[in-house]
Formats: sequence, structure tokens, C-alpha cells
Amino acid sequence: MKRLAILTSGGDAPGMNAAIRAIVRTGLDRGWEIFGVRDGYAGLISGDSLQLGPRDVGGIIQRGGTMLGSARCREFETEEGRRKAIAQMDRQGIEGLIVIGGNGSQTGAWELSRMGVPVVGVASTIDNDLYGSDITIGVNTAMDVALEAIDRLKVTASSHHRAFLVEVMGRNCGYLALMAGIAGGAEAIMIPERKTDPEKVAADLRAAYDKGKAHAIIVVAEGAQTSTEEMADFFRVHRERLGFELRVTKLGHVQRGGSPGSFDRILGTLLGAAATERMAAGTYGVLMGMIKGETVATRYEEVVSGKKPLDMRLMELAEILAK
Repeated sequence: MKRLAILTSGGDAPGMNAAIRAIVRTGLDRGWEIFGVRDGYAGLISGDSLQLGPRDVGGIIQRGGTMLGSARCREFETEEGRRKAIAQMDRQGIEGLIVIGGNGSQTGAWELSRMGVPVVGVASTIDNDLYGSDITIGVNTAMDVALEAIDRLKVTASSHHRAFLVEVMGRNCGYLALMAGIAGGAEAIMIPERKTDPEKVAADLRAAYDKGKAHAIIVVAEGAQTSTEEMADFFRVHRERLGFELRVTKLGHVQRGGSPGSFDRILGTLLGAAATERMAAGTYGVLMGMIKGETVATRYEEVVSGKKPLDMRLMELAEILAK
């Protein structure tokens, strides 16, 4: 290995820059030339890359997002697009690729691996839905951002004796909503993994008020089976019967933009360094993740076919704690 490239793809996540920094400096320590690919797979196809030295990644560990940029690329989903990317790598003399990203990004990396490209992945997505890692880069910071919002909304909810519905990101995975809901003391949590009856949520909130609570917080994952809009409509229609108002706050992409906390900086550093080690050892076609506190390599075949389960015992615990 003489020339290694790095790209970040899909949704950005706080801690990606820590992974980039670790890969660059551990790669340089091995005597390699390191190149950063701009704007994900789109940059790989167009050959848009820059050589990175130790000072180029100085001062980025505390920055959110990704210094390399990220973009969705439909062309890369085709075999022709992937062959263009490989041709650009060959033209630049790049012998290996490290891909930092989530499900879609690692599926693309797996396709390159099947075509003979030495690829190692780094698990990074705030959704925490990627098989092969207990927790992925960006999750902890996104959770803290959501928690801060919940804490602030709880104050105003108590002042006005209202209920607030807080929508968090996570696509079709309820991890972020569940953990933020538990940490924020939510009265109800709605996740994609379980169907929620609006009547039950209303009853739970009514019970909370009857017990003397001055506020009620509902945390909803964006992919919940009962959507935020449906829940808001239900409370609007039945306002008189329920006896209280509901306000909606969608946190959206604000959860991606925070400066990474200490955990995500360390996780990004550990997984980035581990990816370099795998490249040096010639162990390709794997995703580097954190399982039971240790960096672990999982074969791409398992990553793309496996489904990461949510521990539903935590949902049961959340319901008990909300009483």
C-alpha cells in the first residue's frame, strides 16, 4: 500500500472529522500518501481529490460535519458509475479506499469491494441503524442535541401547562428517539419498531396531568408508524375532550450540526485508526465498528444483509419510568 483515499458519504455526522484526522495521521505514519475525496462517491467518479498532510487535518477534530464534504450520487448506484470511479482511482494510483458513512455508503463500499477494490468502512451515522457496530459515530452528539432541546421545551411546557411533541431524526430506527426520551424523562415515546395508538398516548398524558405533572413531552422518531402530523391532527381534533393543547417541534438537521462531544471524537479516532490497521494488514471488505467496547471488523456481506435490532426492553423501561 502506497496511496490511500478517504471519503465521507451520506448524511454527515459529528465525529467524521476525527476519523479523517486519525486515518490521515496513522497512514502517514506508515509512509503512505493519503488523499481526501471531495463530496463522497460523486468526487470518486469525477476524480476530485486532494492530497492531505498532517497540517491539513489540524484543528478539525472539534468541528462538526465533514471537511471533505458529502453528497448523494445516483450515478454511483449503477455499475457504469462504479467502473468510472475505479478508473479514476487507477488513474491516480490509489490502491485502497476507506469509506466513512452509514448504510447506503457502506452498501456502495461493498459493491466496490465485490469489484476487487480494497475497501474498509468506518461506521458513521446519527441514526445508529448500521449493522456491525453497537453505536456509530455521531449518535452520542446528536442525542445530546436532542436532549438539550427536550430539557428546554420541558421548561416552557411547564410554564404553560402544555404538551410538546418533539420529532427527532433516525429514519426507520427508533434508537435516537428512545434514548433521548429516556434521558429527557418523556411521558411517551413513539418509534418505528412499535405501532402507537394515539388514544393511548392521550390517556398517558391525561394521567400525567391528573397526577400533578405540569408538562408532558412526547418524543417521536421521524419514521414512527404514526407520524408527527397524524398525532398533531389527532390532538387538534380532540382538543376539548383531551383538555390540553399540543405543540410540535421538529429538530431536523440541527441534530447533525453540533460540535462532536468527547465520545464521538474518541470513537471517530479509534475507528479511523483501526481502519488504517486493517488496510495495512490486507484485511479488506470489512466495516470497523464498536461492539461491547472494542473495535471489531464485520464482513460487508453481514453488514449489508444484517438488521440491527432495537432492545425493546428499554421501551418497556421507558414506559415504567414515565408513570
